[in-house]
Amino acid sequence: MSITWSAYKRARRRSRQAWAILGLAAATVVAGLSWYFTTGQFTAAEPWAAGPSEAPVYNPGWMKPLRGGVPVAPEKASDALERLPVKGRAAKSDYDRAAFGQAWADADRNGCDTRNDILRRDLSAVEFTEGSSCKVAGGSFHEPYTGAQVTFRRGQDTSAAVQIDHVVALADAWQKGAQQLTVQQRQIFANDPLNLIAADGPSNVKKGAGDAATWLPANKNFRCHYVARQVSVKAAYKLWITQAEKDAMKRVLSSCPEQQTIYNAR
Repeated sequence: MSITWSAYKRARRRSRQAWAILGLAAATVVAGLSWYFTTGQFTAAEPWAAGPSEAPVYNPGWMKPLRGGVPVAPEKASDALERLPVKGRAAKSDYDRAAFGQAWADADRNGCDTRNDILRRDLSAVEFTEGSSCKVAGGSFHEPYTGAQVTFRRGQDTSAAVQIDHVVALADAWQKGAQQLTVQQRQIFANDPLNLIAADGPSNVKKGAGDAATWLPANKNFRCHYVARQVSVKAAYKLWITQAEKDAMKRVLSSCPEQQTIYNAR
């Protein structure tokens, strides 16, 4: 069967168009897969949540300044991020929580242990146990990681619902420079209000020792503050970050280019 020259050209043009469409579709699929295996797998798996956009750091009413980390200058968090060293993780096999000193010590020597200081700082309508001006028995707050309204009640079966999260996890810090800190510096790091936030217990457990590349709060309003706080902690204690961690931090901060570092009285 013979065809005319004009019919041949039309068929050839349609063939080129079909190949162009297939090429565009393939590029879209590749881009989608790339997004999913970097950021998307974390975002897609999380329910959308909204809540507070920041958390408190220091209350001079009952907290005293700590001496340990380098004071964090107020500046754009993205600028501070660029100055953090980028390296691989050190071994975790020799990590021991005891390397960071007594858990919830009275590091600022104000007469109250750190856990109760942070509960008092972050909760509203705080109640103390009878006869104590330190031991927090209850309170409520707009929890920053989930955005939910949470009530805290001290008790064997209820206390774990609100935990004190190390914004930069101790095990993560151990693998990124904390091994070079002194014992005293590590204890201050573990009790520094800059590195501590009262948080939803299950969310804190899910985070584990994750960094920004593996875990971010479900409350997307809080992510800029959260990442800026991690950058600030790592700058204060001269810790490093991995390339994947830096990439994740940059993605978050790109949505809030004016986000400042988080600094406290020292």
